[in-house]
Amino acid sequence: MTTRDRIQSFAGNGKKVAPTFSAAEMQRRLDAVRGYMAKNGIDSALFTSYHNINYYSDFLYCQFGRRYGFLVDHDKATSISAGIDGGQPWRRTFGENVTYTDWQKDNYFHAIRQIVGAAKRIGIEFDHVNIDLLNLLKAEFPGVEFVDIAAPAMRLRMVKSAEEIAHITEMARIADVGGAACVEATAVGVPEHEVALHSTATMVREIAKTWPHAELLDTWTWFQSGVNTDGAHNPVTSRKIERGDILSLNCFPMVAGYYVALERTLFAEDASDEHIRLWEFNCKVHDRGKELLVPGKKCSEIAAELNEMYAAENLLQYRSFGYGHSFGVLCHYYGREAGLELREDCETVLEPGMVVSMEPMITIPEGQPGAGGYREHDILVIEEAGNRNITGFPYGPEHLIVKGKAKAA
Repeated sequence: MTTRDRIQSFAGNGKKVAPTFSAAEMQRRLDAVRGYMAKNGIDSALFTSYHNINYYSDFLYCQFGRRYGFLVDHDKATSISAGIDGGQPWRRTFGENVTYTDWQKDNYFHAIRQIVGAAKRIGIEFDHVNIDLLNLLKAEFPGVEFVDIAAPAMRLRMVKSAEEIAHITEMARIADVGGAACVEATAVGVPEHEVALHSTATMVREIAKTWPHAELLDTWTWFQSGVNTDGAHNPVTSRKIERGDILSLNCFPMVAGYYVALERTLFAEDASDEHIRLWEFNCKVHDRGKELLVPGKKCSEIAAELNEMYAAENLLQYRSFGYGHSFGVLCHYYGREAGLELREDCETVLEPGMVVSMEPMITIPEGQPGAGGYREHDILVIEEAGNRNITGFPYGPEHLIVKGKAKAA
């Protein structure tokens, strides 16, 4: 029987790509997590999630049924990738790379074994490692104690560096470009998917122009109309826009695993008096929410005050999710800094360097006056003196009752 190598090397297959962030920035991240590891007696950290592997290595994997990792000890950092990706992981990793082959089922663990050394206490992500992987790790590494590294790693990600904020700010500009493309394509008779396609293509082209060395992965648009606006994450459909429809544009440029969003309420041609009243009030909540995003404010306190505004108008029962969340390495398929969400049950205190959205939403059920989902969304950087809004796209009835030219059915 022919035997095949369990490990491959793609080092030197092409040149390292232009990185998203400087070497100093990537080293800062590794130094921070190593500092936590040293204080807590952790010999190595095995990151397995999209968000942490991307954050610490600048490599975003495509799982497709295989396992990936980024192993950080106190001397080196190494991405662990599947052979199907060739040299792309090595070219994008800040650090070293080990590639395992498919020829034996446990080659992933064999690759870990080559670099983990004599570690006796290994950090893993309790919120990402499933029972199957945990049992396999315990079987492959008897005598090793596995401890949680996910929560402290998330806390480190929550405060952004100057380079991260600059990256996110440029992406917010591109989200505004996507919003303008949505408005440009919106007209009675146009299907949702055509508006979304135009917006996404416009953003991807702008990303390619802005970051010529970046991967062009995962940018998308949700454009919703009529009853489809009732949920924030409802998928695009082929429903055609009708006169008087409530609309939602949701633009999400993705660059190197980083996510930003622009979300706005619109109307096609005109809006009823009740639609206008509800829309204007939601914008009022949005404005007050942005004022509250300052250092020292607790997430739960912000949610409580905005709840009172809705309650005073008998609208609180139509609110369905938190008022905003942290931004950085995340996506609709992965990642979340759950410790920084503007919810009633989150006690995190805002501090400079955090990047947070304000996105109040109410949904009025079908059959009632003003039916539909209303949502505005801006991204703000928390600064010493307050905050800085990096979203520039207008909102409200004065700007977004769209008088697009009707299209033939």
